[in-house]
Amino acid sequence: MKTYSSGILQYIPFFYVIWSDDLLSPSEVSVVKHAIEQDGSLNDSDIKTLSNWLAKDKPPSFDIIKHWKQLISNSETKLIESETYPLTSFSQKMVCHYCEACPFNENLKHIEINLGIQPNHYNHLFDVAVVHQKTSDYYRADRLDALLTGKYSLEINSFRKELTNPIFNWEIERDKEQFRGKVLRQVQFLAEKGYGAMAYPEGYGGNGNMELYASIFENLMFVDGSLTIKFGVQFGLFGGSIQKLGTKKHHDQYLTDTGKAKLLGCFAMTETGHGSNVRGIKTTATYEKETDSIVIATPGKNDNKEYIGNALHSTMASVFAQLIVNGKNEGVHAILVPLRTEAHELMPGVSIVDNGYKLGLNGVDNGKIWFNNVRVPRENLLNKYGDILEDGTYTSDIKNPNKRFFTMLGTLVGGRICVARAGLGGAKMALTIAVKHALQRRQFNDSIKIQEDLLMDYPSHQLRLTPAVAKAYVYHITLDHMMKVYSDESVTDKRKIETQVAGLKSVITWFANDTIQECREACGGKGYLLENRFADLKADVDIFTTFEGDNNVLLQLAAKGVLSDFKAEFNSAGFMAVLKLLGSQLSDKLGTINPIYTNKVDKEHLYNPKFHKHAFNYRTRRLTYTLAMRIRDYIKKGIPSYQAFLKVQSHLLTLGKAYSIELAYNTFVDFTETIEDEKYRSLFSQMGTLYALHEIRQDASWYLEQGYLGSSKSKAIRQRVERLCTELRPHIEVLVDGYGIPRHCLTAPIAL
Repeated sequence: MKTYSSGILQYIPFFYVIWSDDLLSPSEVSVVKHAIEQDGSLNDSDIKTLSNWLAKDKPPSFDIIKHWKQLISNSETKLIESETYPLTSFSQKMVCHYCEACPFNENLKHIEINLGIQPNHYNHLFDVAVVHQKTSDYYRADRLDALLTGKYSLEINSFRKELTNPIFNWEIERDKEQFRGKVLRQVQFLAEKGYGAMAYPEGYGGNGNMELYASIFENLMFVDGSLTIKFGVQFGLFGGSIQKLGTKKHHDQYLTDTGKAKLLGCFAMTETGHGSNVRGIKTTATYEKETDSIVIATPGKNDNKEYIGNALHSTMASVFAQLIVNGKNEGVHAILVPLRTEAHELMPGVSIVDNGYKLGLNGVDNGKIWFNNVRVPRENLLNKYGDILEDGTYTSDIKNPNKRFFTMLGTLVGGRICVARAGLGGAKMALTIAVKHALQRRQFNDSIKIQEDLLMDYPSHQLRLTPAVAKAYVYHITLDHMMKVYSDESVTDKRKIETQVAGLKSVITWFANDTIQECREACGGKGYLLENRFADLKADVDIFTTFEGDNNVLLQLAAKGVLSDFKAEFNSAGFMAVLKLLGSQLSDKLGTINPIYTNKVDKEHLYNPKFHKHAFNYRTRRLTYTLAMRIRDYIKKGIPSYQAFLKVQSHLLTLGKAYSIELAYNTFVDFTETIEDEKYRSLFSQMGTLYALHEIRQDASWYLEQGYLGSSKSKAIRQRVERLCTELRPHIEVLVDGYGIPRHCLTAPIAL
């Protein structure tokens, strides 16, 4: 067998790994060349040999590479993955086997660091014993959790300790009455601890902290979906409607008891015949001047309130209805309507029927409600945006009915953020269970090793889970930011945040459902068992795609928000003005689409946030421009604007999604730049890169159609996504632990 000098020997494991990786780029060659040139232990002959082996146009022959492998195998050196520089240490030990002198080489360390070579890149290449490390301790989960929880770390950790109370123990629940009773007791327990009123003003038991409330809402998903939703209905929807749509008299009378769960309420907006179209609801609220009261009525067969959470436990409802004053319909308003007496008997004229068993969330008491001319005092009108004066006349500071309607709904955007947070919590739970299972479950090997391989060490398994793990971080940071903006009372016009949240709620709840399903499949038959939580997660999170706004409807709302320069009733001149603006903004983007750019495949370019931002921004602007062109052409032909929008619905959905993905990425990048610790900033940057490349790869067909990507660049992006998943493999358990799910909430046996 040919022998080499100790100088060359120490580089052989590196060269073997490099040439086994088809991603050898000019920048990687440059790193190795620099290390060789700086290595004082090499003589001229060594340098010449090593340099020849780096020639991409004349790579080492198969026989040479085979010889390298034999040298590595015959050294009987153990690869210890837990060492700080495992490949450098391995090379040193291999040299010790063949030579007397074998000092640690700092230049090899330089290569290992700068090429980002991880043990799981190459441990399968060597016929040597591998001392596996399930996960690296380079990053700390508590530091990641602290970055996610931010300024509320102490409060959130304190809340998580409350969840150790036996009342929150997870059990398989199949009787809805028992389940509902348990969830009600949990909600009352949290109310007693002050968590229900958290988002209310100080005078009513809270501290006005909507951001912390949203974080707690997500953490409740680690216990149970039904608890999360009932908590949200009681304190967020019912209490939130009183807080946001009512005035001081309502706050004084109802808000404190609502926060303490002494007054149980529901949010009666949806009807059997009208879900997403709130403006079209049929329930009426007619003012009677003679009795100075408002009469609530369900006029027709499908006009009853439907799917109302907390309906069977509530004593009051915020009823959304068409307010009719002096014969004029003033639009949708909310009125507080008592449902039951103190003895929990239905009030006269009120009928409530249980919705029965559902696909999921059976701990929530959903019901149908009918009103047969139920009379309530005029003061029960939640009158922040519209009021009935003592003389029986209607008044509002917002004269435009459309603006008034959307202003009212805009105050409830926080509910959509919380639904997205809940979906994200479900996805985090599923990912944590699936990853921990994959770090224990072994299956298959190469027939040489005695021990089978961990599921998490398979590249295909990494590709199934790792992008989702990174996306959960991106969406967490994004939703945190959205709630911060929404909670800023100095921002009075909520239309922009409403547009942003509409799209994000859709993208994130779909992501949550897809992720939970992927995690279930990744755990095989074990994932199908109720005890391992996926069944309930799937069933509970499924509805998140349609309540608080159907996702397909919300994406169109987001897309129309992108087209906000257009008026409600479009005209040709308006279109031309906006098209001119969009055209000028696109000109510089279009100018960069050339053969060199579309086929640029080096790592520095593909990992650069400027490329990601450019790609996402180009897609959003291109879709906006072409959508506007289509609508303009339809209107020029005399087609009404409503019909024009119907003809471009699929285009609207595509734009809404593209806009939301760009928004999430930009928000995450902005946050990443604020991380002071360089080590963790680098990790977040890596996750942002994976998010961006994975999203671009998923929409590769569009980018290829537009000529934005060439085939070689598309392939390179796919390879880089796989490479990033491999690079994050040593840290995957720390990443899911960084979600901060309390150990006592991780009850799935396969995650223990």
